[in-house]
Amino acid sequence: MWSLQDAKNRFSAVVAAALAGEPQEVTRRGKPAVVVLSAAEYARMLDAARAARGSFARHLLAQPCGELDESRPGVHPRDVAF
Repeated sequence: MWSLQDAKNRFSAVVAAALAGEPQEVTRRGKPAVVVLSAAEYARMLDAARAARGSFARHLLAQPCGELDESRPGVHPRDVAF
């Protein structure tokens, strides 16, 4: 884990470690701020997230299309005189 100041001073070491397959955590004011990782690892994570998520259309098509509940009383509009 790197402090922001150390990461700025040794950015090439941070990048080298990320390229070696070790994501580098950077803190700011003692709290986790960012993670530096290789572009290949980032692309792999995005692809995995997209594959797990699926499409919105597939989500809609997966919704149940159950029968209407016949036990509910029917709704009938009232007669209106104009």
